[in-house]
Amino acid sequence: SAGLRSLLGQSHTLLTATETSHWRAVGIACPATCWQDRMNTDNIFHKPGAPVGDFAFDASVAEVFDDMLLRSVPFYVEQQRMIVEIARTFWLPGTHVFDLGCSTATTLIHLAQALEPSARLVGYDNSKPMLNKAARTVAERDLSDRIELRHADLNGDPVEIALVNASVVTLCWTLQFVRPLKRDRLVGWIYDSLLPRGALIVTEKVLSIDSSINRSFIDFYYDFKSRRHYSEVEISRKREALENVLIPYRTDENAELFRRNGFEIVEPFFQWYNFVGFLCVKGAR
Repeated sequence: SAGLRSLLGQSHTLLTATETSHWRAVGIACPATCWQDRMNTDNIFHKPGAPVGDFAFDASVAEVFDDMLLRSVPFYVEQQRMIVEIARTFWLPGTHVFDLGCSTATTLIHLAQALEPSARLVGYDNSKPMLNKAARTVAERDLSDRIELRHADLNGDPVEIALVNASVVTLCWTLQFVRPLKRDRLVGWIYDSLLPRGALIVTEKVLSIDSSINRSFIDFYYDFKSRRHYSEVEISRKREALENVLIPYRTDENAELFRRNGFEIVEPFFQWYNFVGFLCVKGAR
């Protein structure tokens, strides 16, 4: 019906009472209060005919990134809530939380609101426009004394990414942008840096083992984006821009990546077609 189509189209800015109560249950403000008042509409790929280059996290993307994520990542709000719950379970008083690929600091802000004031949170990103946007948002939330933002390239030497006294590390839709040849070293560095019983929380876009199922999942995903008011032109142009930038693994390939770099527990905590969340836990020794 027209009413249902309207509700689906607005769902990237509206939260149900149930979703709001879920956020209150984990002790933080509803994410709508973090996004709606500062969100610009994503129309990056709206204009047809213009050349499409490789996707880049530049200033134009940074300004609309919150809207882009909310409209492009299925169950984004719920996944953020789950990340907060898991992080609260594994965070230890006096330890640090690191978000690698922190973009506009949405995850960091939610974590800061949920964890005790003693929690130190550090975000790394290779995009200076993203870090600039994140710094403004963190300051608006009066969290500059608790959240530190640092510039770093996850494709570089991971030793330069200091993960000191880390009980929780998050990689939210980030590992897929790290070059495949660099992923083992990065994941290994995270494992070595984590404290015993520390957790790595990863959310990723993935491939399916079967090509026909993979195609169906992709079609379902594009239908999802259409319901979020992305046009066929926008969907096609963004797909082209991401082709050589976002390189997903299969679910089993990701799990093997985490296990061979030391993680004793690798447990999926979320899946929607070709989007998966992994909880990776370091052993007690």
